Amino acid sequence: MTQIVVIGGGAAGFFGAIQAAACHPQAQVTILERGQEVLSKVKISGGGRCNLTHACYNPRDLVKYYPRGERELLGPFHAFAPGDTIAWFAAQGVSTHTEADGRIFPTTNLSASVVEALRNAAQKAGVRVLTQQRVENILPPNSPDAPWMVVCAHTSYPADHLLVASGSSTAIWDILRGIGLQIVDPVPSLFTFQCPDPRIQSLPGISVPMASLQVEGSKLSTSGPLLITHWGWSGPAVLRLSAWGAREFHARNYRFPLLVNWISEPPNETLAELELQKSQESKKLVENTPLFNLPARLWKSLVTASLITGDKKWGDLSKKQLQALCAQLTQGRYEVIGKSTFKEEFVTAGGVDLKEINFKSFECKRFPRLYIAGEALNIDAVTGGFNFQAAWTGGWIAGSAMGNEPT
Repeated sequence: MTQIVVIGGGAAGFFGAIQAAACHPQAQVTILERGQEVLSKVKISGGGRCNLTHACYNPRDLVKYYPRGERELLGPFHAFAPGDTIAWFAAQGVSTHTEADGRIFPTTNLSASVVEALRNAAQKAGVRVLTQQRVENILPPNSPDAPWMVVCAHTSYPADHLLVASGSSTAIWDILRGIGLQIVDPVPSLFTFQCPDPRIQSLPGISVPMASLQVEGSKLSTSGPLLITHWGWSGPAVLRLSAWGAREFHARNYRFPLLVNWISEPPNETLAELELQKSQESKKLVENTPLFNLPARLWKSLVTASLITGDKKWGDLSKKQLQALCAQLTQGRYEVIGKSTFKEEFVTAGGVDLKEINFKSFECKRFPRLYIAGEALNIDAVTGGFNFQAAWTGGWIAGSAMGNEPT
């Protein structure tokens, strides 16, 4: 009997195992999970709601959310995209709904619905799930017809086809490096910025809908919603910047100057609007008349930072003060001194080098019958269901390839 072994009982591992069993019903498919429970990350994701995927149905648009893997995922997303994910779970009895920002959740808003669907599908397909199976070594075949061997503490498992879907596991990466695969050293991605700046320290919870961020002395920049927190910065704009700048920020030890344009308008246009306000509303107090739809407390803080006192009226402002206010609004400089983990999310940039993989099958180019999917690869995305979509897609394609290639 053909033996298909999957290392890792997470999203990519389960999806790959289920698809392999469906395509190759005569095979014995086995999942080896190092922990006591499977699908633990699925269970806690999205605050316990499980953001399954994202309502971005065009593969060419979808790949733009992946700092690492954009080019390689284009073909796979044509084979299995968010619409396929929705249809697959619907077939398992899990209906979904789409939120205003494009994130897709089960209609129950419970990750347990997703976990149960995957477990039931695996059981129905005859997948064997073994927990507390910590992999100690992976031995390549000693001849073309010989199996791979997965060595655990008390048992070794022969595998005619082997899928590594172990997530961000340093131990597995070390094993794969030992057999000759190139591994890109992992660094954190999807994190928030620590910034103890007096301009924002008293403003946690305040957000703006469209800010522009630029790392000074770098090409890294982005725009989007920005949230002030107790420790500094968060929100989609910061998370996006952290994903694209993951390696550079790591090299900088997470210390760098951040230029913030609170209103995403050019300085010259902003200055012109301030000058117009001065001429038309000369008798109004500056700190009491927020512009650009900024929250009142944030506006007051930026006015104070521009050295404009609370008794100043618009008509009293000098050209220098208008320029200072314009600079605070569009070119504020803030020192980031560290990072913080974003909620329960922990995503890494790093893993098996993408040059090692044939993305038509997710098989290793130099090691036949060895497949790798999910976060074990050097693929990661911004928040919003995109990392799960890469896991579903990779697992589905690898499972299909393994199931259709009996030894």
